[in-house]
Amino acid sequence: MFAAAPLVAQAPEASGTVFHVSPYVGYMVFGDYIKGPLGTSVSNAPGALYGTQLGLSIAPNLSLIGNVAYTTSDIKVGVPILGGVGVGNSSTLLYDAGLEYNLGRMSSRSIPLTPFLQAGVGAMKYDINAASIITTHATNWAGNVGVGADVTLARGMAVRLLAKDYIGKFNFQDATGLGLNGDVSHNLAFTAGLRFDF
Repeated sequence: MFAAAPLVAQAPEASGTVFHVSPYVGYMVFGDYIKGPLGTSVSNAPGALYGTQLGLSIAPNLSLIGNVAYTTSDIKVGVPILGGVGVGNSSTLLYDAGLEYNLGRMSSRSIPLTPFLQAGVGAMKYDINAASIITTHATNWAGNVGVGADVTLARGMAVRLLAKDYIGKFNFQDATGLGLNGDVSHNLAFTAGLRFDF
């Protein structure tokens, strides 16, 4: 029986890293565009997510980041008793820029872990096909916050795990021309990928 070595915060590796690229895959869970009377709602069903993040170091623990991702899913109308009813499908392009703060490498006997925080702003562009009859689009501004960790595999390469919340309102004016006011929704992205440092 032995006790694990305590985690010790260390400075980032002195590797001279100035640029990193992180391709990833994951799962997107959408919030409600709008909540109607008697428990009704309109949203996207969860779907697979694919993307890439680029980063540029601007200080020892701080990076400027840019991100682009894509997902497709069904549009669903939530109806009490019946549950979610599909009424079409949509594809969503996410793009944003922000800052990533590296909390410093935490080393133990087994897992070289580097946690980080992200925050930024960007947009979510929806292309919507409702029942093959109506085709429209909407672009929503969205802020985002994220928390994740890099698990080092080798010098200049790590597994990157990230949970990110895209916060914004669906733009009904853009999509329908109607002056509806949507709800602020939290759209959660859970991703895993690789980080390559240069």
